[in-house]
Amino acid sequence: MTRSGRATFAAALGMALLLGVYIALLGWRAVMFIAAGEPVAVAIGIALLVLPLIGGWALVRELIFGFRAQQLADRLDGEGALPVDDLPRRASGRPIREAADEEFPVYREAVEREPESWRAWFRLGLAYDASGDRRRARQAIREAIGLEGRERRA
Repeated sequence: MTRSGRATFAAALGMALLLGVYIALLGWRAVMFIAAGEPVAVAIGIALLVLPLIGGWALVRELIFGFRAQQLADRLDGEGALPVDDLPRRASGRPIREAADEEFPVYREAVEREPESWRAWFRLGLAYDASGDRRRARQAIREAIGLEGRERRA
């Protein structure tokens, strides 16, 4: 894992821990409402109990996604197949969309040529992210994770 990857991982882990504490406190509060025994308090307690369950599920799912995506990025980097990130950037650090959009067709065509290649899908996800389309970037990276998992099992 690269230095920036470790820093990102540490930050994500820190945020996950804080969210975990929040979820635990919310769950504790839900139990307290239920223990009060009044119908309205019990209803609020049950509603509050559902929220930590959903939050915990979402947290675990996102951590697994981030961990697997980082594994694939490290693997591509080790193979020397990670795209060079030389796009011009804004002051915020985000790539300038127009420049990213110019390179995008290369990655889309690679997926069209090799739809079963997790490497092509991962690079397409990076291209979507650089173009500012986070939803499609996550979808492409999820596809890459799935394809790599099938490749590993085969």
